[in-house]
Amino acid sequence: MTLTELRYVVTLAQLQHFGKAAERCNVNQSTLSIAVKKLEGELGVELFERSKSSVHSTPVGERVIAQSQRVLEEAAAIKDIAISGRDQLNSPLNVGAIFTIGPYLFPHFIPPLQKSAPQMPLVIEESFTSTLRKQLRNGEVDVIIVALPFSEPDVVVQPLYEEPFIVLLPKDHPLCKKSSIERTDLDNENVLMMGEGHCFRDQVIEALPNINCAKPQPASVHTMTEGSSLETLCYMVASGLGITILPKTAAIGAEDLRNGLETRPFSGTSPTRTAALAWRASFPRHKAIDALRQSIYDSNLPGITRR
Repeated sequence: MTLTELRYVVTLAQLQHFGKAAERCNVNQSTLSIAVKKLEGELGVELFERSKSSVHSTPVGERVIAQSQRVLEEAAAIKDIAISGRDQLNSPLNVGAIFTIGPYLFPHFIPPLQKSAPQMPLVIEESFTSTLRKQLRNGEVDVIIVALPFSEPDVVVQPLYEEPFIVLLPKDHPLCKKSSIERTDLDNENVLMMGEGHCFRDQVIEALPNINCAKPQPASVHTMTEGSSLETLCYMVASGLGITILPKTAAIGAEDLRNGLETRPFSGTSPTRTAALAWRASFPRHKAIDALRQSIYDSNLPGITRR
């Protein structure tokens, strides 16, 4: 058996679909299928139950996959140990971030990071928290930027900064007459939300449990539209479909980039979220983590509070 075969079965168990697993592993479906079948033949057991529509782990397969996961983690640790013997700022750093942080943070911290660590190539990607968690465990990324709460065994989590939520409105909306928004002001509003799977959606609902709970006013149009990104939500607001809640970093420049939009802060204590760095406890390139953290602070993003 090989580490590649173990990675294939772990990915297949996670996605439960040969095509999606092959795409994640950057191989064609037949290559992955043959490798999984070869490993099953070598072990003498069926690791998966296959049907036309899905694939599921067998009981013994679950145990083999769990052990495979541990082997991959240890293999990643070996690579980390080897890298630690080199210049810690002279090897690629793979950074992942959730969708509601990456697009707004990456452009700001990359220039100061390139200045402080010019010999350290940066590989970046965006995804859901659940996907980044698995990629971190598998050694596919070195460090991730997520929103708290976040915990994972053998993973160091360090708060980075706290940022408030703001309200994005069409400029002709009645709430634009106010300098700040009370939470109760949103009780009868059509608040556009991120789709299921985005942690920011859960954070907004937790902070503002009454939004979208009231019945729409007579003769009003109340949409159930959800966005795949904060950018999409901004365009929905510009189209008059409703209003939305954004983290402060995502709101920077929203009024300038899209005519007819305005932002308002919350009155009193604003709902907030905390962004954090997370990396494997075994990851030995502490100087690379320090350089990344400092470059984020050096980016001087307005509206955030350093933690």
